[in-house]
Amino acid sequence: MFSFFNRIFKKKEKETSVEDPMKKFLIVGLGNIGPKYTNTRHNIGFKVVDAFAKANNTTFETEKLGDIAKTKVKGKTVILLKPNTYMNLSGKAVRYWLQQEKIPIENLLVITDDLNLEFGTIRVKTKGSDGGHNGLKDIQAQLNTTKYNRFRFGISDQFSKGRQVDYVLGEWSSEEEASLTERLEKGCDVIASFAAAGISNTMNAYNGK
Repeated sequence: MFSFFNRIFKKKEKETSVEDPMKKFLIVGLGNIGPKYTNTRHNIGFKVVDAFAKANNTTFETEKLGDIAKTKVKGKTVILLKPNTYMNLSGKAVRYWLQQEKIPIENLLVITDDLNLEFGTIRVKTKGSDGGHNGLKDIQAQLNTTKYNRFRFGISDQFSKGRQVDYVLGEWSSEEEASLTERLEKGCDVIASFAAAGISNTMNAYNGK
């Protein structure tokens, strides 16, 4: 008899311990894997989530389709993802981890570089086109929607005609490097705000900053 009740109570305890999916967030930093890409402009997504993980004393572990780190913000679970599929196939990892963690798409934030914004400028949006960005293009194809949150980090467009690829895959200038620490801190604030205060408040607080 006692064992019967114990099983019932344990079952109920297990059921009630399931985390509310609305309190889970997936933050995806886009980039390319490998040391030759580490300090390139195109890898700013990786750099922002790395900074957030460090600030929250958590580390990444390699799991299916990417490196994963987990932390808490105001009682919310924040899952950081760096896809290891290379930039052009990022969508597969995003879709898998949304499904794996049962995270609603409105709790997804994708961090990417943006040539159309001045260096370090922050723009958070709830939807939009891929803007020619292959990582966003694949995410859109895999999720079958353009309505997902993205955090664009400006890298400016200071390149001569025909040199866009070299510029995007090039390393930061010394002037950019000098400002990057402060900009990464601001990027961490954006992630924390998204999880704690929501997308609308985050856009109001950080767009253009």
